[in-house]
Amino acid sequence: MLLQCEGVAIARRLTSFTASVDTGELIHILGPNGAGKSSLLAALAGLLAAEGRIMFAGRPISAWTGYALARRRAYLAQQQRPVGNMPVWHYLKLHQPADLTGDEQTLTALCETFQLTAKLAQPLSRLSGGEWQRVRLAAVLGQLAQPEGRLLLLDEPLTGLDLAQQAAFDRCVADKVAAGLTVIMSGHDINHSLHHARRVWLLKEGALLKQGLTADVLQPATLSAVYQVPFRKIEAEGRSLLTTLF
Repeated sequence: MLLQCEGVAIARRLTSFTASVDTGELIHILGPNGAGKSSLLAALAGLLAAEGRIMFAGRPISAWTGYALARRRAYLAQQQRPVGNMPVWHYLKLHQPADLTGDEQTLTALCETFQLTAKLAQPLSRLSGGEWQRVRLAAVLGQLAQPEGRLLLLDEPLTGLDLAQQAAFDRCVADKVAAGLTVIMSGHDINHSLHHARRVWLLKEGALLKQGLTADVLQPATLSAVYQVPFRKIEAEGRSLLTTLF
């Protein structure tokens, strides 16, 4: 078991969250604004104090040193301002472990995936919002591109990405998960989760309402109760879609 959570709670944000995560899983966290998704991800990353017990790779999350933890898990916050005027390439290199600083092939491939090749010499302050998001995604993926990389935590990673970039992100994540990386990410696109997540954690007002296989959790009746709008599931060209009724 890669990650175990027992009774994880944060005052006024999260109440008694319990779950376990295996290696090579892709889990989506869904729920309305203020449901506790960001707080949960920050706690799992070891960056937000919480009650209860979080075990990562057999040790309490608090027992890891910052450096050792950074080699094994990476975390993308929901919002982060560009840090100064350093070039994109410099920023990406800063996220690589010290013993991989000479490995440019991995970063080059990530830059191609996220269409950043033409931006490598550009200062961070001159990037658009979508470009900055893609740089941040390449950085955290580059951080874990070594044998010890185990867990990737992403808070709303699709923000600012157009449809082609979202597709590139999904392909990249699927490849990493197939290779054994565990990814836990939050979002608001229920149909994206329906088609890509293996499991879903559904939160509301700081409480875990339901968890399990995606098709079992993302049912119209359950979603209607959580979001307070009526849902239905339809079939279109061989794919299931969830839509609201207005």
